[in-house]
Amino acid sequence: MSDKLTRLDYCQYLLVSQVNYSLTHFAEHSGWSHDAINRFLQQERITPGLVWENVRSQVDADEYGYLLFDDTVLDKRHAFDIDLVRRQYSGNAKQVIKGIGVVSCVYVNPNTNQFWLIDYRVYDPDGDGKSKLDHVNDMLINVVHHKQLPFHAVLMDTWYATKSLLLLIESLEKVYYCPLKSNRLVDDSGGVHPYQHVDSLQWHESELQQGKVIKIKGFPKDHKVKLFRVVASSRRTDYIITNDGTQDSTEATQEVCGFRWKIEQLHREGKQTTGWEKCQCRRGQIQRNHIGCALLVWVRLHELALQTGRSLYQLKQGLLDDYLIEQLKNPSIKMTLA
Repeated sequence: MSDKLTRLDYCQYLLVSQVNYSLTHFAEHSGWSHDAINRFLQQERITPGLVWENVRSQVDADEYGYLLFDDTVLDKRHAFDIDLVRRQYSGNAKQVIKGIGVVSCVYVNPNTNQFWLIDYRVYDPDGDGKSKLDHVNDMLINVVHHKQLPFHAVLMDTWYATKSLLLLIESLEKVYYCPLKSNRLVDDSGGVHPYQHVDSLQWHESELQQGKVIKIKGFPKDHKVKLFRVVASSRRTDYIITNDGTQDSTEATQEVCGFRWKIEQLHREGKQTTGWEKCQCRRGQIQRNHIGCALLVWVRLHELALQTGRSLYQLKQGLLDDYLIEQLKNPSIKMTLA
């Protein structure tokens, strides 16, 4: 460790710590005081651009790549008076909870089945006036015009199936695959019949295999998309739309949408291996910096996982394995009563 606390030092702490990610715990196991660590995290400015700086050389881009967007909520249900915390729906908790929202952007190479976090945004409408949809718009435009990564399609959840975003994707000459909520109003009759809920549509056998053309209420008059009915399980059926007019296979559509779970893997691994949602400091800047450092740690662990063929969990557990091996060889506390 250096004499002056750095971003690298804090990231190293998040990488090696197993359960406790508090500043007090860090201070107790390092050469810095709690005040010094707190002061550093208040003054530092860790931005989403740092993630891209660290990962850009790792990304194996492909012209048929996918961009994934989704948000997650860092659970703060038991915390009080923390900046950035607001009540919002958590898909993981299946209810509205107190937490900090983070919107993520992941790049997937479908040919290698590998993926990388390339951008993120902290949801803070009181601070910047932006919705989660605004953040997706910003990150999408950034990928096209700044990062200039080649990709074929954008994959998203139902929350982002809005007219403005879908038309933006089309204006960028890209394809999207996105599920609709079951009560979304659509028309498959060419205007002959009134709009109806998408889950009320009648399906011919050929349409079940090849999809059907529909119009979504509220979209321009001549705007049509392809709709596929995908049976995900005995309890869940997804209705997937795409502007890819050449797509004629429900099975292929389901395969494409399967890549969307890569971003769920990121969110799960980040929370379980980096202390992503464990910071209890009240200041918003400290929360932002902790979130950024946790994601930098995930980027590093993910890189090592790809290199070694091990999971992030195996890498993290390996630190305890090394400790156990060393303690069995040279115990710090010796057993004498057996």
